[in-house]
Amino acid sequence: QVSNGDNPAVTHLSIQQGDITRLAHDAIVNAADELMLGGGGVDGAIHEAAGPQLLEACRNFPTVSNNIRCPTGQVRLTPAFKLPSRFVIHTVGPVWRGGDHREPELLADCYRNSLWLAECAGVRSIAFPAISCGVYGFPLKLASEISVQTIGERVAAGTSLERVDLVAFDTAAYEHWHAALLRFRGEPVE
Repeated sequence: QVSNGDNPAVTHLSIQQGDITRLAHDAIVNAADELMLGGGGVDGAIHEAAGPQLLEACRNFPTVSNNIRCPTGQVRLTPAFKLPSRFVIHTVGPVWRGGDHREPELLADCYRNSLWLAECAGVRSIAFPAISCGVYGFPLKLASEISVQTIGERVAAGTSLERVDLVAFDTAAYEHWHAALLRFRGEPVE
């Protein structure tokens, strides 16, 4: 865990393996696409668990251009509807194209902007999936390092969030996040 000892409501960053749609956090983060109309992976699972109201809420966001409702790296907030959480924060991760198209920077923006929006919404607990690590092809080890570094720096700087969880969809994601967290804390990686 990474903690901010200066914050009276100490923030904890932890990793778990499981189903993000079952968590009763104030907010869960959805790895959405730019259209925000549901899809595969975690996006599809969140839409299915939340019910059709989530799709309607997403459709209500105006398009920026070419039917894009949420550009890569940005965030949008909706109610969670049938999910046990209060909110869904939708963010669009970058598609991996070799690393020379700002992919690391855009992935960090996903985590950074999600935390910012969560704080603006009064969220105390938030859960993240492994953004861009499914069909978008972002290398899991690099994505783990970016997410832990971005979140860890925010926690260390002070935040109104009390709990931040990284929710691994499988053992490989869990192990990469665990190793990234150990490296962030300066501990030896097993």
